[in-house]
Amino acid sequence: MKKIGVFSLAAMLATSAFAADDLAAMKAELEALKSQVVELKKNQETNEIKALATQMNELKTRTGGDNLKWSADYRVSYDMLDYKMADGSKTSNGVLSNRLWLGMKAAPRKDLSFIGQLSYNKAFGATANNSQINSSGNANFDWVTNENLAGNEVKVKTLYAIYFGNVGDVDYTASIGRRASTNGTLANLRSDDAEASPNGHMINVEFDGASFNFNLDKVTGVPGMAFKLCMGRGLTNAESRFTMVNNGSMAQADYTRNKGKNENIDMFGFIFTPFDNGQYRVTTQAFKAWNLIGYSMMNATNSMAAMGAGYAQMLGMGMSPQQAIGMLQQGMTPTVVTSMMGEVANGGFQNFGNFYGGTISAIATGIGSGLGDFLDNTTAFASYSISKTDPSGKFARNQMAGALGLETGGMLGSEQSQIGNSIWLGLQMPAVFTKDGRIGLEYNKGSKWWRSFTYGEDTMVGSKLAARGTAYEAYYTQPILGKVLTGQLRYTKINYDYTGSNAFFGDEGHPYDINSAQASMFGAVKSASNIMGYLRYRY
Repeated sequence: MKKIGVFSLAAMLATSAFAADDLAAMKAELEALKSQVVELKKNQETNEIKALATQMNELKTRTGGDNLKWSADYRVSYDMLDYKMADGSKTSNGVLSNRLWLGMKAAPRKDLSFIGQLSYNKAFGATANNSQINSSGNANFDWVTNENLAGNEVKVKTLYAIYFGNVGDVDYTASIGRRASTNGTLANLRSDDAEASPNGHMINVEFDGASFNFNLDKVTGVPGMAFKLCMGRGLTNAESRFTMVNNGSMAQADYTRNKGKNENIDMFGFIFTPFDNGQYRVTTQAFKAWNLIGYSMMNATNSMAAMGAGYAQMLGMGMSPQQAIGMLQQGMTPTVVTSMMGEVANGGFQNFGNFYGGTISAIATGIGSGLGDFLDNTTAFASYSISKTDPSGKFARNQMAGALGLETGGMLGSEQSQIGNSIWLGLQMPAVFTKDGRIGLEYNKGSKWWRSFTYGEDTMVGSKLAARGTAYEAYYTQPILGKVLTGQLRYTKINYDYTGSNAFFGDEGHPYDINSAQASMFGAVKSASNIMGYLRYRY
């Protein structure tokens, strides 16, 4: 019995050992199976997610991607304008205005997008001709503007397609159309807008053209390095439709080059960013523009004749030539004043020559590192621009204008190439007394022969960036309901040293000293101020 017990006990122990080994093996096998199940499930879910994402992208492309996405940007503003004229008189006005931008975007492919913007901008109660008389019937009032049968004009602010590609490590974009060329670098800060392409110090106008941008940071190792080619057309000399002109050798066909008109105004340039690490940036810009036009006093024969008649009338009254010229320079008779103003109004456009411009700007979006929230959220910039005229053609002079000390003939009233320059300093910082408010301070100084393309600048008293003198600006921008509803108060003051700041490139662009008789003669502005307040809705 004992032997049997011993053998039984040994068998039971052996069986238990084998059972334990089998159990451990089964558990290991079970764990392996569970891991495989989890992995299969994960792969299945991943594949299903990928398949679902692909279907969603295809659906998005077929539905939303092929449609325009619209955005609205509405601003109502009040501007208080004050002018002090060169002759000592003053004038002012308060203007209420509406501005609506309708944005359009579409991206049917990852490498191709369409962007556009329609614009509506008018004063309260105004029509296109700003007439306050009922000479043409009730249709002239603003009350029924959109109920009347009228023209088919649509103001297109921007309209272009942009392609995204790459050549090796160089990413590039190519676009053509009506350019996004207002509210560019630096100018966008006080306007509380996204930054557009050109540097606003020299170029702030709308134009049609093309651009090609190349990101060079990957091949150079320099953060943010980029080079952009820009070209545009500001005026075409193509004949219009159904002209049916036949002047002997000047016979024209539709849309062909009209030899009797000014040549095309074209621009070609580049924007080079040598460094941009997200906080500190340096950007440069240079361009050449061809065949720029302006008013020519020599083309206003009737006005010059009228001025000459006024001069002769003074001589007939017994005045000496010196006395007559002195009278004209110091006060002028109403007849001559009228003739002088008509001289600009009736003067013809003429090609005055070519033009060069260049800008370099340094921008800090955040000052220092770890110096506090205030400096981290402060933007500072300094910018320098230079302009150079290149007159072309033969310019005649008028003896009467010369006797009055008026410069006629030549680009900006000068037959010589002239160089001007401008500096622009700015600071935008947290308001401190509100959470998200921003305060900005800006300063501009332009020289005697300074000339810019900033006709699109958003200041009713004229472009402060074009000022041949000194400009000061302060503004406070405050979000009210996030970015959806914002408000701004802005003050701009311009003190002119010379005339012609906002003129074109002809005789009227000559820089007469603001305290001279010529400045009074042409009704020049000596100083201007603009207090602006707005509410702006964006969605």
